[in-house]
Amino acid sequence: MPTVDDVLEQVGEFGWFQKQIFLILCLISAAFAPIYVGIVFLAFIPDHHCWSPGVAELSRRCGWSLEEELNYTVPGPGPAGQAFPQQCLRYEVDWNQSTLGCVDPLAGLAANRSHLPLGPCQHGWVYDTPGSSIVTEFNLVCEDSWKVDLFQSCVNVGFLLGSLGIGYIADRFGRKVCLLATTLISAVLGVLTAVAPDYISLLLFRLMQGLVSKGNWTAGYTLITEFVGLGYRRTVAILYQMAFTVGLVLLSGLAYAVPHWRRLQLAVSLPVFLLLLCFWYVPESPRWLLSQKRNAQAVKIMDRIAQKNGKLPSADLKMLSLPEDATEKLSPSFTDLFRTARLRKYTFILMYLWFTSSMIYQGLILHVGATGGNLYLDFFYSALVEFPAAFIILFTIDRFGRIYPLALSNLVAGAACFIMVFIPHDLHWLSTVVACVGRMGITIVFQMVCLVNAELFPTFIRNLGMMVCSSLCDFGGIITPFLVFRLMEVWHGLPLALFAVVGLVAGGLTLLLPETKGVALPETIEDVENLRRKAKPKENTIYIQIQTSEHPNST
Repeated sequence: MPTVDDVLEQVGEFGWFQKQIFLILCLISAAFAPIYVGIVFLAFIPDHHCWSPGVAELSRRCGWSLEEELNYTVPGPGPAGQAFPQQCLRYEVDWNQSTLGCVDPLAGLAANRSHLPLGPCQHGWVYDTPGSSIVTEFNLVCEDSWKVDLFQSCVNVGFLLGSLGIGYIADRFGRKVCLLATTLISAVLGVLTAVAPDYISLLLFRLMQGLVSKGNWTAGYTLITEFVGLGYRRTVAILYQMAFTVGLVLLSGLAYAVPHWRRLQLAVSLPVFLLLLCFWYVPESPRWLLSQKRNAQAVKIMDRIAQKNGKLPSADLKMLSLPEDATEKLSPSFTDLFRTARLRKYTFILMYLWFTSSMIYQGLILHVGATGGNLYLDFFYSALVEFPAAFIILFTIDRFGRIYPLALSNLVAGAACFIMVFIPHDLHWLSTVVACVGRMGITIVFQMVCLVNAELFPTFIRNLGMMVCSSLCDFGGIITPFLVFRLMEVWHGLPLALFAVVGLVAGGLTLLLPETKGVALPETIEDVENLRRKAKPKENTIYIQIQTSEHPNST
């Protein structure tokens, strides 16, 4: 009897209907970009110095330029390796006193400025920026600079905590219900973030948005891979992730046009409400309906796919069924991810791959550091780097499969980190080039591990498996900043050495996974056990029974 993939070959593996669904779901992927990396623009830190009463009046009276004002009234750089006093300290001087002159006003108070007492910024800061960010509005600098890290950590904590819950909802109540609910909640929380009255409210809304936004992205990924046939599954998976890169590119332009953080947050949140209207056109996954024994609805959707694709399915297609021995496995459970020894091995390896990909990806960016150039152009160029990785996958995955390119990419990323340990500091350009090669490798890993993850779990726990394994990615995102900056205090190359080890180990562990190229999506745990046979499973799978009165053996 034919499997779901066999039926899709008849009604269209990637016809007009699937293309429309794919474009709609790609909007989810693009909309996730501002949530994941929007902190770059929402919390950018401009040049700043302490505001001191009387300085502005003295500057106007003396006719100083901005450069002269900073030179006369702001402390200079501190010792190497310490914070710059001009950002966090001020001269403890009464700038309103009439004895201060216009030429080197501090000369009459001390022969050497270094002898003047310095104090903390008690009256706030002056920011050199035409726009605004949460940093400038809530003064998240100097002693409170850690609050910016906490702001980003909250969304990663939300990703981590929401993984299990949203994954279960998608497997228990359906992909479409999960998409509608998480999209609505995420959009509302995005708007609430834009109008948050204080920092605590900002953290709360950010955390809550993290709880649902990643689940929203992953549910869309799972749904599109279940709608298309075997021959197009890997293509739509990679292009779906490429839509995220498109979101990054668009975000840089939007942030440049809207430099105020509250307006920018509204600009990326309000359009998400329009996605709710599009989702009504998206049906439920036929695979999920079959796993829940809602066969009649699955038949209607398959007929709809055939009609939209210009195909004529058999009029005698009446029944979709499941084998009796699969009944007890249809309700998703966390323990199903570890039910058999082979499934346990796959789950643990995928968890590690997600963890290391996040650690190395973010770690390389943090270690190289900011270039000191234009924030918007730097972000734009770094986003463009991710496009070649997607094209490399598209042109190699059919020739070499999933596992070997995934393993090689891990090894390239690990080797790049290892090489960077021995590059002298004065060869910054070489270090940057090698880091870009490593980032290219780990970007390929990020995209491919998502595809392999979806192909290694059976339908009824596929979304749950994706959520549980990818939750380790969020954990990696939480701890990576601490690993980079704390280990660099011990030895500059220590973080890179750590990234090299975990990357090389990831490359080796990847080879323990089965190749999924040319293999139908597993429908049951037994199908997962038989994956290494590289043949389409014919037993204990969801199948379609076609009956005709004249030709009972025809399909």
